Amino acid sequence: MKSQEKTILFDLDGTLIDSTEAILESFEVALGQFGDVAPDEEAIKAQIGHPLDVMFRTLGVPQERIWAHVDAYKAHYRQISCQKTVLLPYATEAIALAKAHARLGIVTTKTALYSKEMLTYMGVMEHFEVLIGREDVTYPKPHPEPIYKALDAMDASATSAYMIGDTPMDMEAAKAAEVLPVGVSCGYAEETTLRQYTPNVFQNAYEAVKFIVGL
Repeated sequence: MKSQEKTILFDLDGTLIDSTEAILESFEVALGQFGDVAPDEEAIKAQIGHPLDVMFRTLGVPQERIWAHVDAYKAHYRQISCQKTVLLPYATEAIALAKAHARLGIVTTKTALYSKEMLTYMGVMEHFEVLIGREDVTYPKPHPEPIYKALDAMDASATSAYMIGDTPMDMEAAKAAEVLPVGVSCGYAEETTLRQYTPNVFQNAYEAVKFIVGL
């Protein structure tokens, strides 16, 4: 029988963490390794939240070279991610408040292995029961599969679950999985964009959690 206790699922980039520096550097290294010129930083930042293969394709890398670029990106990102990623303001408070009222999970398009290493380094991984990353699913967000996988792993009900994220992909995945989408404007999408998907948009994850738990 699935648990009716509240379940809060978090995105990572732009929701709980800021790894922009590590992402931009890893794109520059991966593209440079194959003689490509890195595009404007804003062009890369606009794609954050999408899977890496989609990002490289959107940035103009030919299909036959995309996965080589992804591998080069991952190799560099793993080396620098812990040192060049920080928790966003109020993320620690958000996790603590959420943990006091709900069961917690993470749903990200980042690589799960590296994300777990990074969150362990930051001292917060222990608060989450599950982390679903890109390698855990066939179809990443905005498809609902990552959310389904997280809920199944937790034996949790969608009717008492929430997804906190900063991009339309997070909101679309939540709606498709029939969990309540809650947006945060501290990440990579504008508040006006997020409000096209949900009326529940807050400045950061802490304010989002306060809304969910009724504070």
